[in-house]
Amino acid sequence: MRNRQRVACVGITVLTLLTSGCSVPHLVPKAENKTVPTRFTNASDSTNTAKTGWKAYFTDPNLAALIDTALYNNQELNITLQEIAVSNNEIMARKGEYLPFVTVGGGSGVEKVSRFTSQGAADAVTDIKPGRHTPDVLPNTYVGAFASWEVDIWHKLRNARKVAVFNYLASIEGRNFQVTNLVAEIANSYYELMAYDNQLEIIKRNIDILTNALSIIKQEKEAAKVTELAVRRFEAEVYKTQNLQYDVQQKIVETENRINFLVGRFPQRIQRSSVNFNELSPTKMYAGAPSQLLENRPDIRQAEHQLEAAKLDVSVARANFYPSLHLSASLGLMAFNPIYLVNTPESLIASLIGDLVGPVINKNAITAMYKNANAKQIQAVYQYEKTVLNAYIEVANQLSAIDNLEKSYSTKNNQVQALTQSTNISLRLFTSARADYMEVLLTQRDVLESRMELIETRMRQMNAMVNAYRALGGGWK
Repeated sequence: MRNRQRVACVGITVLTLLTSGCSVPHLVPKAENKTVPTRFTNASDSTNTAKTGWKAYFTDPNLAALIDTALYNNQELNITLQEIAVSNNEIMARKGEYLPFVTVGGGSGVEKVSRFTSQGAADAVTDIKPGRHTPDVLPNTYVGAFASWEVDIWHKLRNARKVAVFNYLASIEGRNFQVTNLVAEIANSYYELMAYDNQLEIIKRNIDILTNALSIIKQEKEAAKVTELAVRRFEAEVYKTQNLQYDVQQKIVETENRINFLVGRFPQRIQRSSVNFNELSPTKMYAGAPSQLLENRPDIRQAEHQLEAAKLDVSVARANFYPSLHLSASLGLMAFNPIYLVNTPESLIASLIGDLVGPVINKNAITAMYKNANAKQIQAVYQYEKTVLNAYIEVANQLSAIDNLEKSYSTKNNQVQALTQSTNISLRLFTSARADYMEVLLTQRDVLESRMELIETRMRQMNAMVNAYRALGGGWK
């Protein structure tokens, strides 16, 4: 009768534990939207520049050498590599959690048991040997193996390991995205540096022109053809242009140091050939299909892996509502005197215990964890969709910039040619007293500004080429 009652009690307990998981809150996960427009522009072409490696895309040997050095020396990139190693170690740790834990060890000690306990009363009447009772202070020595194992019934531990795997893959894609940005930042800074070199050269030539014009104005003043006002205005223009020279020189220093920082070295001169910068032509860009962004953009793949990890986190949190099965076992030798350890089977100890434990009352903590996991999964969906949308808009903006800057450069070049001709005309008219000195001064100022703007437009063209390459997902391969 007692055995039946015990079996019934155990059955009720197991049934209660198994049915306790049925009260899991019903939460609806959000599915991500992976649809993108069919094309960026009216043209449709599967050719994609992003598939071109950066060494083939950037043909300038000085720029290629900077990028190659940065990929080895950049401190931020090397920090990310260590984060990837940490993520990889997390996979190993998660894998070990659903395998049995086995330890081997031993120990010794002494124990004094009260005679007024069940164990003490039993020891008082027990003879170790005939005529020899158990001593009050009893030593103890043991050696053995001990094992514990949580049986992964609901795949909670396996899913936790998969979460670690997806986080590891996400960290790799994060590193790839960092490489893409690093390559683009170095290339943009490199073209900016070349543009500043050309602007500095234009400023120096303009200073020479203004200085010659100033000498002519002084001669005209001595001939009483102009007043002191004309001389001072031209002197002020020379000083203004010289001040502009110092500003560009500072930009060159800062840009060089920014590149050196990205390369991971102390300041030094950046090797470059800026002579033919204005003759550079941006590489023709092939955008391919927008759906290729899902494959080429590392940040999109990173967001996708993070989304998969968030989905599995929900499964892990849900499994906390179900009972868990723990097994523990031990096998070894124990005796009050080490010399008796070899006396088997009397000194042999062994155990096998199974625990089935599950939440029944007050599940607020695991309910909150489950709801948080579901909320984070929804966040991951929005983050993924945001990343895809941002990638598409970046490509669309850069493709438009490439088209508009090409037109802008053409019209700006025509403006420079017209102003250059007007400069010579105004100077001849002034020397023949057919034009005012202000016309010469304003024309010189306009031609300087237009030439500076022409160089800046070429720089923006090159930057748009680099940014479009990055936006399409190129640069990390």
